[in-house]
Amino acid sequence: MNFALIRFLPTSANVPFIKGRFIALGFSALLLIFSMFEFATAGINFGIDFRGGIQTEVEAPQDIEIERVRAVIGELGLGEPRIQEASNGLAERATVLIALPIQPGEGAEADNANQAARVAIETAMTDNFDNVEIRGTTVISGSVSNELVLTGFTAIGVALFLMLIYIWFRFEWQYSMGAVLALVHDVIATIGMFSVTQMTFDLATVAAILTIVGYSMNDTVVVYDRIRENLRKYKKMPLRDVLNLSINDTLSRTVLTSATTLVALISLYVIGGGSLEGFAFAMIWGVVIGTYSSIFVASPLLLFTNVQRDSGDNA
Repeated sequence: MNFALIRFLPTSANVPFIKGRFIALGFSALLLIFSMFEFATAGINFGIDFRGGIQTEVEAPQDIEIERVRAVIGELGLGEPRIQEASNGLAERATVLIALPIQPGEGAEADNANQAARVAIETAMTDNFDNVEIRGTTVISGSVSNELVLTGFTAIGVALFLMLIYIWFRFEWQYSMGAVLALVHDVIATIGMFSVTQMTFDLATVAAILTIVGYSMNDTVVVYDRIRENLRKYKKMPLRDVLNLSINDTLSRTVLTSATTLVALISLYVIGGGSLEGFAFAMIWGVVIGTYSSIFVASPLLLFTNVQRDSGDNA
């Protein structure tokens, strides 16, 4: 017997996506406004990569008391600690991440202070808790963290610009505008989600956003290719009908790709532990918002950029 999933998916769907474009674009506008408002008011919970500091990873029993860990580290007088339990509930032992701000000083003085703080954290944990294991400590200076912030956001900006150039040459400028606006939509919405949830935003999150940009662009290019093909095939069909037909033609592919990707990412989020939590969460959100934008943002925007039917003849 053949139980292939594709047999249960519609091959000739006729969902009126374009008919609801104003509702979808209105929702997207509200989502972007809310994301920017949250970013301006609540900010982002930058990880040690971007704010500098000392982070120690401790393997401990599942029943370790986080409040007691916070109290023990707080008594060291090294600044306000950030304690995060990175246990997924499935492993026999938990992972506790202990972060402290960078210690004051300059040059060798700062280095000595940070190394002393590292030793103090590790000693406090081993002396006050049974059956714990120090898995490693990372120390990142303020100058390095500032450089990483600039590099991370520059990478996102360069990725968006290169995507604009690629679509411009691959299709026409009308397509490139729609695709890049959809990508900007995805990036802002992802940053807004991290601002709302206050999950740690670090270099792994930047890597996830860059992956989201590529994933969303790939999804958009598939739809755009079908739009261009149908523009050649149906020369007298109204543009909105061509767009709707093209989205429906690629719907089964979009559903299958997104669903299988989400299965892997949800598994990674559940059993991957704290070190992968932010990356997996960003990817899950990115796949969802990227699929949405390919259908409800990138394609309807072609109506407003007045894509020419002749552009369909340019391979």
